[in-house]
Amino acid sequence: MSGQSPAPPRTWAHRLAGLIAGPRTKWAVLALWVVLLAALGPLAGRLGDVENNEAAAWLPDGAESTQVVALDEQFRTDETMLAVVVYERAGGITAEDRAKAESDVSALQNLPGAQKAQGPIPSEDGKALQTLVPLQDEDVVGAVDEAREIAKRGPPGLSAYVTGPAGSGADQIEVFESIDGFLLMAAGSVVIVLLLIIYRSPMLWFVPVLSALFALGLAQSLVYLLAKYGDLTVNGQSAGILTVLVFGVATDYALLLVARYREELHRHEDRHEAMAFALHRAAPAILASAATVAAGLLCLLLAEMNSTAGMGPVAAAGILTALAAMTTLLPALLVICGRWLFWPLIPRYDAKYLRPEAYDAEHGIWSRIAGLVSRRPRALWAATMLGLVVLSLGLGSLKTDGTSDAGMFTGRPDSVQGSEVVARHFPAGSGAPAVVIGAASASGELADTVRGTPGVAEIGPPATANGLVRYEATLKDPADGAAARATVERLRTAVDGVPGADAKVGGYSATMLDIQRASDRDNLVIIPIVLAVVFLILVALLRAVVAPLLMMGTVVLSFLASLGACAVIFEYGFGFEGADPGFPLLAFIFLVALGVDYNIFLMHRVREESQTLGTRRGIQRGLTVTGGVITSAGLVLAATFASMVTLPLVFMVEMGFAVAFGVLLDTFIVRSLLLPALAHDLGRRIWAPSRLAKQEPVPTPPKVLDPVG
Repeated sequence: MSGQSPAPPRTWAHRLAGLIAGPRTKWAVLALWVVLLAALGPLAGRLGDVENNEAAAWLPDGAESTQVVALDEQFRTDETMLAVVVYERAGGITAEDRAKAESDVSALQNLPGAQKAQGPIPSEDGKALQTLVPLQDEDVVGAVDEAREIAKRGPPGLSAYVTGPAGSGADQIEVFESIDGFLLMAAGSVVIVLLLIIYRSPMLWFVPVLSALFALGLAQSLVYLLAKYGDLTVNGQSAGILTVLVFGVATDYALLLVARYREELHRHEDRHEAMAFALHRAAPAILASAATVAAGLLCLLLAEMNSTAGMGPVAAAGILTALAAMTTLLPALLVICGRWLFWPLIPRYDAKYLRPEAYDAEHGIWSRIAGLVSRRPRALWAATMLGLVVLSLGLGSLKTDGTSDAGMFTGRPDSVQGSEVVARHFPAGSGAPAVVIGAASASGELADTVRGTPGVAEIGPPATANGLVRYEATLKDPADGAAARATVERLRTAVDGVPGADAKVGGYSATMLDIQRASDRDNLVIIPIVLAVVFLILVALLRAVVAPLLMMGTVVLSFLASLGACAVIFEYGFGFEGADPGFPLLAFIFLVALGVDYNIFLMHRVREESQTLGTRRGIQRGLTVTGGVITSAGLVLAATFASMVTLPLVFMVEMGFAVAFGVLLDTFIVRSLLLPALAHDLGRRIWAPSRLAKQEPVPTPPKVLDPVG
């Protein structure tokens, strides 16, 4: 076509890009996605069927509490969870209250999956009663809901709650079951509003959102298959994060591609040819970004925690399906719809856009920021680095030794109120005893050892099966607290000393202890591996060592600053009692991988410009032309993760807030000021040891600015 800008060589990549958006093949691409989603889409709706939200299932088989779960099967025919029905009257339990609790026992035993109930058991202060009801796991939510209806129909002034492992588990499951739909609506709404603002078109937003929905459906189907047939651990947290991640990342990729496509439409009369050029030029940065994030996430497979290890493939599936949808389905839909989709700002072919200066006005603010970076690089990187270091000082406030059951929720559900009643009137560990299983031949000495361990309130009668003996030990402290975990450690040390017992200690408190230990190990092992993997990918992409070191160093500093700021905000702003032991690792994975994402978009373009303009001018131009689109992408991703703060689970609120805060820090400080200022100060040395660090730039004919690279 006459008058076009210099075309890139007709490489296989360009031909492939043209094939995806060709006049006929675009329909084949759309048909392929429709067939794929029609075949696999129904599986997406069944993802909740394979979720496992029990804490014990998150641990590896080698954990002692997991071994106790396996041994415990020899003592029961069905898997059960204990529901604790507790009644309280501040002025003291009356005869009418006692009669109410006694009449409830028969009704509670008729619940679906209920076994023989124990109680009602009065408290020593005479102000409370409790009934213990083992419930089968199959329908614990329905059984707990019915138990609450039964217990709460009492005399005026009598409070009743259902707590214990079954009550707490039912409250968590109900939250998890609503997460996917709620987050889909919240994240989708945020994305639509931001795309309307960014594109200033009442129609264009629909195509990226539709493509993201296709990607999410495919990701959920793949995760379902992996969980069903590949022994992948999936829980409500990972399923919820998948929804947010796919919407955020898919929209980021869409922003980058659509921005490039809009410019190519000014330079090409044929929209199919415009998309071929846009996809060819935008795809390398998008592919590098997806590869970096997916590789970092897959490092989680090395985790001991099954829940953490499961998060890796779940999130990586979301990244890869977002990549597939935004580099195939989105281009096909855009060229099918045509230029009118951009109405009212329809990009028309105009020869003036063949000149670079035609785009200068569109990047005015970023041109000024780039000018500031080039004039005062050392002052800028010193000031921003100091600010990040100050924020990181808040790490001293970060508590990652887990939370109590009450601390898991942002509100106070029924199980939390019930556990507070139990703690006021009964031994604090009631309803969640430590389980000790050992050889029956050593039962007497084992019982004496358990009974004499500090922190044990009482020990129940023995149960024997297949040469094993089982004891339940009620702890003096709340089962979800640090003191109970310390008692478990003492118990394990004590029973290990019983000759011939080969005893194991499990139960709720032991599970929490093993989760903390496994998470601490994962934090120490996986973080260095992720750093090494991401660094090697950056070296391969940029063919340099110094620039990747700068990128990794600035992102890690940004992560520490984000975590430090969040620690202070969580404690003094939100009033949370602490964070999950696995929070630092997952926050690191998302913040480092996604933070490097934006640095890739910037530095990939800077390298391209440096080959013809020199490094310092290349930094200035790269920052100028990528500033607007990358900032928009950062705002979208931060906003989608911020939608998680509306959930009633503390872990999800903390993760959503931390990632949103960190992404904004990366977008506006690290990528806009710190990294370009450091790179500008070092000059072409950032490309060492490649030839670009030694040679002068080779002038080439001018070309239209490319906002993606």
